[in-house]
Amino acid sequence: MKWMKERDLLIAQTMAFVQSVTGKKPDADQLFAKSSAVAAPGAVTAVGVSSTSPVAYIPNVEVLLANTSVAVEPSRPVQIARTDLKQDFQSEIRARVANFRAHQERFNRERQAYCSATMAKVHASLREDAVPPRLGK
Repeated sequence: MKWMKERDLLIAQTMAFVQSVTGKKPDADQLFAKSSAVAAPGAVTAVGVSSTSPVAYIPNVEVLLANTSVAVEPSRPVQIARTDLKQDFQSEIRARVANFRAHQERFNRERQAYCSATMAKVHASLREDAVPPRLGK
């Protein structure tokens, strides 16, 4: 259960950070006021500055968590639109297969044309030399 407490602390710290960045001063000021009211005046904070200094004060996350009610729903598995991804992958695979087949057909046509041209040359040279020269005598 320690991880749940750490998770809740992280959520509270993140909320405090987001509120300070987005400029939601009233909410952040209320949280800081509650957390600084709990801390003793003049106590040293996490950054080594007294808690009476408002500029460098970092709120105690555990106090923030205790003072704020964070509604955390139990985690549910996120449902991804699998049909869209499935169709995208299938269409990409089909396109690649079609491209590969076209490439192979082009190779087959070129190979067949080369073979036909070579055989035509061989047949032509055999017709020209219908009677082979006699060897020897």
